[in-house]
Amino acid sequence: MKKQSSHRKHNFPDADLYLQCVERIRFAHRDAKYFEQYGYDLERLKRFHNLCDAFKELPSDDELVGDQMLMTDKKYEAAEKLKSAIRSLMTRVAMKFNNRSGRYRKFGTAKMGDMTDAQLIFCGRRVVRVARAQLDFLADVGVNENILLRITEACKSFENAVNIQQDRVSDRDISVERRIEQGNKLYEEIVVLCDIGKDIWAERDPLKYEQYTIYESNNEQKKKRKESVVTASQNPTTPS
Repeated sequence: MKKQSSHRKHNFPDADLYLQCVERIRFAHRDAKYFEQYGYDLERLKRFHNLCDAFKELPSDDELVGDQMLMTDKKYEAAEKLKSAIRSLMTRVAMKFNNRSGRYRKFGTAKMGDMTDAQLIFCGRRVVRVARAQLDFLADVGVNENILLRITEACKSFENAVNIQQDRVSDRDISVERRIEQGNKLYEEIVVLCDIGKDIWAERDPLKYEQYTIYESNNEQKKKRKESVVTASQNPTTPS
């Protein structure tokens, strides 16, 4: 059964999630004696911090897309080399056989520019196979094993480039999934931590209560946060 794709539990950037987690961990260390009353000890804070560090080291999507683009460019270069090698052969074949003849059509190079990667790989192999079977007929136009070897090597290089490019696509898919899963773990943990923090300071200190409030990334919420912090700072209370 195919695994369902994960979905983010938060709607702000990963960088913001990381920074919010680190900030709340710092507040929780400050308020450690209160957190211990909820069974949230320093060991759990340490595990949370380690999870943040691991999340920070995950490659970003920009890095992975960049790698994928580089491999795609190399694939295109390899494809052009293969097409060039095939065209060189087909120029000689056309000199020997009419390009409307069955012998020419047997090579299957029509509309080569529109072929998919898989079709082009099969085309390269077919061209070598068909040409080798007719070497005696094509020798007088310069078709020999060296020309066929050029196509064979170009075909192998192109197939390898296709496989590498597909690997990069898969790497990105896997990394995105892993990043979402780890991001969700961070979000779940910061929600627990902040719920405790808010409960600690709800009737003691509005400013510290506000420090444990999670805000999504939109301007209105940021404005409300700023306004509430200013208001709380003007009316501080001391915890009992």
